[in-house]
Amino acid sequence: MKKILFIDRDGTIIQEFPPTYQIDTLEKVNFYPKVIFFLTKIVDELDYDLVMVTNQDGLGTEKFPEKNFWPIHNHILKILKTEGINFSSIHIDKSIPEENSSTRKPGIGMLTSYFHSDYDLSNSFVIGDRITDVLLAKNLGCKSIWIRKNHNLSEKKFSIEKKNFKKVIVLKTDNWKNVYEYLKYISHKKLVKHRRTTLETDVRITIQLYGEGKSDIKTGLDFFDHLLEQLSFHSMIDMNIHTKGDLNIDEHHTIEDTAITLGEIFHKSIIDKKGIERYGFFSVPMDDCLSTVVLDLGGRSELSWKTKFLSEKIGKVPTEMFIHFFKSFSSSAKCNIHIHSTGKNDHHKIESIFKAFARAIKMAIKKNNTKKLPSSKGLL
Repeated sequence: MKKILFIDRDGTIIQEFPPTYQIDTLEKVNFYPKVIFFLTKIVDELDYDLVMVTNQDGLGTEKFPEKNFWPIHNHILKILKTEGINFSSIHIDKSIPEENSSTRKPGIGMLTSYFHSDYDLSNSFVIGDRITDVLLAKNLGCKSIWIRKNHNLSEKKFSIEKKNFKKVIVLKTDNWKNVYEYLKYISHKKLVKHRRTTLETDVRITIQLYGEGKSDIKTGLDFFDHLLEQLSFHSMIDMNIHTKGDLNIDEHHTIEDTAITLGEIFHKSIIDKKGIERYGFFSVPMDDCLSTVVLDLGGRSELSWKTKFLSEKIGKVPTEMFIHFFKSFSSSAKCNIHIHSTGKNDHHKIESIFKAFARAIKMAIKKNNTKKLPSSKGLL
């Protein structure tokens, strides 16, 4: 589903020109500060279609002849296009306010084609300088980014209760840098939920890939919880994992199914893979131990495991289950993982493995400010 930025022209891309507000000569064209620079970054780094929506009062009448409008408008578009800023569609309403036309913002008469399953309006935005732009967002089911110097909530007949505005407006600003930074921030903040239920276990996991490393882990195995908390903390992935398993039998199903479910939700979270580094590698020393993890999020499952444990269990976790955890994760996350650990203390070995694994994941999912798929084949 496509996400859209519905962008106003006058007052948002170019500055308005009172008292007539008609941009009908080249002398009146002044771009909003930094708009070209930050729109270029939005186009290059983020995944939005750009759609221009503008009211041009009385366009085509004697007061505003089209011959005065189109050369200027096309000139603006040409400048934007030279910087890679292209609008997939442009909607211009020519009515005057007194006509109360359904096509005039905040009316949606020009935009009914976007109420289609191809478009993700709930995650789209209207960017504009007037309350009519805010109300357009409300009418479309989008969110509003309100860009202007003075954010006055009582503009003529379009005044609505402040509490309703708060539900629609996600950002009030007077500069495009804040718009870009906000859109980039939320593009990383994606909460994903997944549940896997069998006759042996019930696993519920919520993750946010680009988080703060916060976790709430409950599997019934304290040492396993500790390792998963380390995974969350050092990868900076917010992670809630609640597993109810048949521990009355043994630990196998709980650990295996947690790994499978974690791999599934991780794969689901990065399935696009555009703009990520793809590869991750990290070594962690921990007293007598040194653990190295190298991984590739390339879509193929493989585990190379080079470590041995002397103890049968650490806490209540059988050491034979650690290779099984990573094998299950590799299979469901569709990634290559190579793990090598040396040392004498088994606790230090597995903890350093999980920490190195976390740091390798953090490196592999890092965004690199492009929208390219990290493969020369063009497919992962």
